[in-house]
Amino acid sequence: MARLTPFHILPALIAAASHAGEVTIEPRPFSVEKSFNTTALPTGDCVLLKLDPKVWKDFTVTQVTPHGSKVAKGDVLVRFDSEAIDKKLEDSRRALEAGTLALAQAGQDFAMLQETSPNKLDSVRRAADIAKEENTYFTQVRRKAAEDNAAQALRRSDQILSNQREELKQLAKMYEADDITENTEEIILVRQQDAVAAAEFAQRMEGLDHKRTLEITLPREAKALADTERDTAIALKKAEADIPRSIELKKLELESLKTANQRAKQDLVDLEADRTRFEFKAPADGWFYHGPIENGRWTTGKIVETLVPHGHPPAHAAFATFVPGAAKLALVSFLDEATARSLKPELTGAATLPGREDVEIPVKLLKLAATPCPDGTYRADFSATWPKEPVPAAGATAQVRLISYQQAAAIAIPTKALNFTAGGWTVEVKLADGKTERRPVKRGRVSKDDTEILSGLEAGQVVVVP
Repeated sequence: MARLTPFHILPALIAAASHAGEVTIEPRPFSVEKSFNTTALPTGDCVLLKLDPKVWKDFTVTQVTPHGSKVAKGDVLVRFDSEAIDKKLEDSRRALEAGTLALAQAGQDFAMLQETSPNKLDSVRRAADIAKEENTYFTQVRRKAAEDNAAQALRRSDQILSNQREELKQLAKMYEADDITENTEEIILVRQQDAVAAAEFAQRMEGLDHKRTLEITLPREAKALADTERDTAIALKKAEADIPRSIELKKLELESLKTANQRAKQDLVDLEADRTRFEFKAPADGWFYHGPIENGRWTTGKIVETLVPHGHPPAHAAFATFVPGAAKLALVSFLDEATARSLKPELTGAATLPGREDVEIPVKLLKLAATPCPDGTYRADFSATWPKEPVPAAGATAQVRLISYQQAAAIAIPTKALNFTAGGWTVEVKLADGKTERRPVKRGRVSKDDTEILSGLEAGQVVVVP
């Protein structure tokens, strides 16, 4: 380990040897010391506790291990209230079962619809054909036949009445020739008179039927048959559109149920996966920290405030850290730009813990970020050779001191002796006759109140210090 040399004491001794306001140039050791705070953090072995639910949103803390606790493998670190999700799981399983049955029923209905729809369409088509045939036959044949039949029945009724009347007339003439009408003849005449009366009645009824047939029955039947042909044609046209459409709608309904059932299955799987996140246990012996330790930082603040009973840690963000007992610690610091520019990897130094400055811990700069973080700092990672006592805990701070630059013999002057002009840096040099003049110089590194001069001054010269 490179130990810190007392180079920074020499400038003060030399300045004291010169009279006030003047410094005599002499080559001397010059170094740049950097001191900054670091944090002891695990080297990638820690486990971040993070809620990454797929569907569930309510995670309410019911139990949390105190920060900094030493835990054994299997100990509960954080537990959340699972009552609501358990009820939701039960409801989801029942809903999935009901959805599965509904899907099976819809599949059966769809198969039945596909099988029976052609028969229904054929039935409607046959009805339309029959209605058309009946109307056409009635219009072209049966109506005329019915009219002729009615006319024929009326003519026959007229003929029967005429015949009965003629027969009665002939009987009356025949019986009038006798002087005395016998009882038998009287009976025959009465019977014939009844036959005439009956024929008259039948003729009158037949006339009414003939008139009704022509004026009401046949027109009404014609209208009914025409309406039936029209209605069955409309029904056929509608069925030809509706039945294929109903099959497509049933198919879409079936596909929707399949999709809904698949989503319900996936939701249940996601919900069951979320249920496993309601308890975090220690994977090994170690330490439990509130807040995430990641990317070289231990973040507390608002996240830590949620790690209390009835608290709600944020989803999709680490809220706590498990540090294995065997985890190795390294030092991490986020340096300002000036400090970062002065360091190089492999540089060595020493670190001390607050309160134990008597124990020096050898450190080495392993990695230095080439680009700044969003906050403008540069991450620096150090290895450390930890002592047996004291043993730092993760998150402990340590002050690192190292020499970033040193020269065994350099020309250095107080920084306040330098003056910047349009031509560059200058210093006021005292001449042999006691006068002074300004001399241009090339500036090197700066260490506290001193600045290294690379050219422009020589040993033995006297520089005036304001």
